[in-house]
Amino acid sequence: MDKALSGIRILDMSHVQAGPTGSQLMAWLGADVIKFEPPTGDITRGQLRDVPNADSLYFTMLNCNKRSITVNMKNPAGKEIFIELLKKCDVLMENFGPGVLDRLGFAWEKVNQINPRIVMASIKGFGSSGPYADFKAYENVAQAMGGGMSTTGAPDGPPFVSGAQIGDSGTGLHLVIGILAALHHRNKTGKGQYVEVAMMDSVMNLCRVKWRDHQRLTRGELSEYSIPTKGLKATPRSGNDSGGGQLGNAIKCKPGGPNDYIYVVVQEAVWDALAKRIGGEALAKDPKFATIGERRRHQGKMWALIEKFASSYTKRELMALLNELDVPCGPIMSTEDLASDEHVNLRNMYVELDHPQRGTWYNIGMPIKLSDSPADIKRSPLLGEHTEEILKEVLGYDDSRIASLKNAGAFSTPPKKAA
Repeated sequence: MDKALSGIRILDMSHVQAGPTGSQLMAWLGADVIKFEPPTGDITRGQLRDVPNADSLYFTMLNCNKRSITVNMKNPAGKEIFIELLKKCDVLMENFGPGVLDRLGFAWEKVNQINPRIVMASIKGFGSSGPYADFKAYENVAQAMGGGMSTTGAPDGPPFVSGAQIGDSGTGLHLVIGILAALHHRNKTGKGQYVEVAMMDSVMNLCRVKWRDHQRLTRGELSEYSIPTKGLKATPRSGNDSGGGQLGNAIKCKPGGPNDYIYVVVQEAVWDALAKRIGGEALAKDPKFATIGERRRHQGKMWALIEKFASSYTKRELMALLNELDVPCGPIMSTEDLASDEHVNLRNMYVELDHPQRGTWYNIGMPIKLSDSPADIKRSPLLGEHTEEILKEVLGYDDSRIASLKNAGAFSTPPKKAA
């Protein structure tokens, strides 16, 4: 079956998380993703390893459906292979530190000269311009500098990083959007272009509603926040406040464990039914909660009443009860909860795979569902597993030429000389 991106070939030099997140999604959409690795491999193959001598879950969960070729880019023969692959690919992806690819002799201008139709897609911590351009970035650095941490956590506590990897994986998603836009543009013009996404920029974009509130502060208090905001010049941390037009919060349920909570959104339209279920007519008619404005002013008392009611129910029981009242809600789902959840399994969002080194393992499924070309998730490649296959199939090399390149050191790092 043809997939949505069948016919698109990607030369993926990206490593660790940000780039591989994006290239894996495109592989699931049908692109031929060639993971172009140094002889030592992507560093995450060995990081946080849980099975001896096997690729780590860090690597396998970000590199499914790809083919791996190992090439020594510091070797002239290796660079020759790289150049030939550039001519055969639609996209080049990289997330090296500032200036790395330039020093290897392959700045965008050179890549574009080799293949004018190619799209070169780069992830940088802070972009290629501006005073931070030469700084290195990691997930939590991007969250810190993009506004994510300053707006996450309890109001009277330290800033927190998000459990969701908005700096790395969030940037990878932004890069995919840029790549697809550039490919669409190429279909109209015949010309490739350079796509750059900065991690800091991506986090700022994902914090969009916090920038909404930043500007609202210049005109008055943020009435939906449960803390005083008068006189503030920056959007504060707001704990589990909803951050939207409707009030929301995490409510503790029985038996009181670390994830025995349910998030509840009290829409104006559901308050009457919810109030009657919790406290009867008296609560429904209580003037302290009669309007959304009053509920905002007295939300601490409102949440206390709801939590007292919730103490008699588990989070699943309360979810069923509240959904009968059309109250938007959702239990706080742990990774253990999700791994065995019927809904998750029916939507193929936790997929069992097999690996020749590590055996059975699970990956997160494809979140984008296409009706005519659904994703088929396959395991990640072993280091250099497809080197000869790619050289023969993509570049048309025969055994003799491959052997010659091998002897020239194109695929391996020379041994270190004894001191």
